Amino acid sequence: MADVGDQKPSFDAPTTPFRKIVLPAEETVKIPRPPAPGPSVPIKQPSEQKQPPAKQPPPVQPPPVQPPPVQKPPAKQPRVQQSSVPPPPLRQPPPVSPPLPPLPPRPPARGIGDIPIKVVYLLGAIIATVLAVVLIFVVFSGDVPTTTEPGDDVVRVAPVPTTATPAAPSPTPTVTESPIVLPPVPASKKYANLPGKASLVISTITDNDTGITYPRLASPWKARSFPPYSIAQRIGTVKMPFTVIASAKFPAEVPAQRPDSNADYREIAIDGVRWSMRTQYPKGATLEWTASQKIPVGKGWTLGYKVTYTNGGKQEVAQAMMTVIEVGRTKPTMLMASIPESNKARWRDLNTLVQQVRPL
Repeated sequence: MADVGDQKPSFDAPTTPFRKIVLPAEETVKIPRPPAPGPSVPIKQPSEQKQPPAKQPPPVQPPPVQPPPVQKPPAKQPRVQQSSVPPPPLRQPPPVSPPLPPLPPRPPARGIGDIPIKVVYLLGAIIATVLAVVLIFVVFSGDVPTTTEPGDDVVRVAPVPTTATPAAPSPTPTVTESPIVLPPVPASKKYANLPGKASLVISTITDNDTGITYPRLASPWKARSFPPYSIAQRIGTVKMPFTVIASAKFPAEVPAQRPDSNADYREIAIDGVRWSMRTQYPKGATLEWTASQKIPVGKGWTLGYKVTYTNGGKQEVAQAMMTVIEVGRTKPTMLMASIPESNKARWRDLNTLVQQVRPL
């Protein structure tokens, strides 16, 4: 007879475990208590049992009571029961670049009074230097305008006649047509100081066309390009007798062989004086030599002369000079000047030209 304690009860124990439901921590769900178990089966006494009871099939356990489903909010997911499998590694967010430093504050606008005094001095020095350079170029430049004033007469350069070539006709009706006969030229005679007041020398004329340089005189002299001269300085209207200082290539024929002595250049200067007597003075003018000397620098010769002529029925005189300079070309260069008696206050300017003319 089996012990009573070996028999299995025919009902479910009240301690049957329920399925564990884990809810999120922030949610609280009420689970109803399971119903109380049914009445226990009475145990029969051993004396009443005559035969061992047949084996009863194991009682069918009622299915565990399921709690009603819990309505979960759609936005939140329920917490999953932890398991032994490690969760996948979290994705590291991309590195965030550090924020840009703030822009420095804009400096306040400066006025004229905020400029440093050193900058003011520097700008003043630059402006003064530029003005000085411009002034030097304006004052000491040898360039002259290439246009003539309205009404200026153009005096053509007539070639000096030679023994083999007859005199060429001159376009000016008042010039001398007959050959010019000159008195003997002194071998050497110093140029004396003439009366009058010398004009101010404001710059130097550099005549690149003829290859010489000479003084540029202040007002009333006006320097321009007067054909047929390369450059000419004049006073007053352009009419005969002329008040002119002009440079040009020698207008007459010269020997094929380049001169190499002072006597050769003196003869060429005499031909230049003959040309000036026909082109610068009225017909019948005569001259007297006042100077015959070598030029200060380089090769060449200077002749000074006084011209006597009749102008408007009145006899007048003019002071003049002729300089011939060797410039390394086929022909030498001529610097000629003539100042009639009407401008005799400028006669001393001839001394300035004779002393300062130079080859380039």
